[in-house]
Order: sequence, then C-alpha cells, then structure tokens
Amino acid sequence: MKNTNLKAILIASTVLAANLATNGATPKGWFAAGSHPKDYKMSVDRAVAHSGKASALLKSIASEPGGFGTLMQTFKADAFRGKRVRMSGYARAQEVKTWAGLWMRVDGQRGEALAFDNMQDRAIKGTSDWQKYEIVLDVPESAQEIAFGLLLTGAGQVWMDDLAFEVMGKDVPTTGPKPS
Repeated sequence: MKNTNLKAILIASTVLAANLATNGATPKGWFAAGSHPKDYKMSVDRAVAHSGKASALLKSIASEPGGFGTLMQTFKADAFRGKRVRMSGYARAQEVKTWAGLWMRVDGQRGEALAFDNMQDRAIKGTSDWQKYEIVLDVPESAQEIAFGLLLTGAGQVWMDDLAFEVMGKDVPTTGPKPS
C-alpha cells in the first residue's frame, strides 16, 4: 500500500512542478476540456502558489462565459482498483461568480463513469485564500482510468496546487453521490 501511495503522490506532486517551463499555455501533460473550454484560460501561474514555485490557474476570459471549463488529466486506474482513494489538493479563488471545484471521476471500460465528485454540493465561490479540499471515491475492480482536475463555471479565477492521491480505509466516507 505504501508503494501505491508513494507512486500516486509522486505523479500528482510532479504534475505542476514539471511544467514550470510552460509560459501562459495549458500546462504540459494537462488538457483543457468542459462544455465551453474556449471561454476559459488554463495556465501555470508563477506568481501565485500554495507551496513551491507555481500553481495551475483556470480563469474566465469571455465577457460572459458559458458552461464550464476544466483543466484535467487522466491516468490508468491499475494501482487503485478495489480501493478507496482520496484526492486532496489546495485551491484559491478570486471573484468566482457561479462556482468552482476540484473533481475526480473513475471511468470503466467503455468510458462510463463508475464514481464521480465535482464538489458542486460544497462549491468554491467568491474570493478565498488557499484551502485544502478532499474528494474520496471507491475505485471498482472494473475501473480503467481516473480523471481529475479543476473546474470553473462562470466568471472568476481559481488556482490549484499540491495535489495528492492516497489509498484510504473503508472507514473514511466517500464524498461522491452513491452509484445508481
């Protein structure tokens, strides 16, 4: 279990650090998605960080942004199948009008969502300094990929830093809706 935790933490903690050379573009290894990704800019911010030298920044660039934008990444679920996983990270917000949140989704063989939480029920709104957020989901044996990231709906900007993935005991409650 310790090797799994270490591997996941290394993946998550090096994601932003490895992309410091990026200049105003979507961080290397990440991609822009969502219902209206062109209404949002995703970049590395060297001026604002929770720790280290940079964070990821997602901000609206349209005068009236539609839908949502997300900065995201995926990885194979192999190391986490049959386990309960916590993704934790820090976020900071400035003038978020609608809502923002960290998110994690566990996908099956046909791309179907097996587990999902986007923090909509405990959304980031307004302006706030760095706060730690957590998402806990079960990763079924049939899981193929884990997708995760930061989303923003509407005007504002939000930063993300210091992501980590850990295997948790079944005594830690999940945060996503119960599967139907």
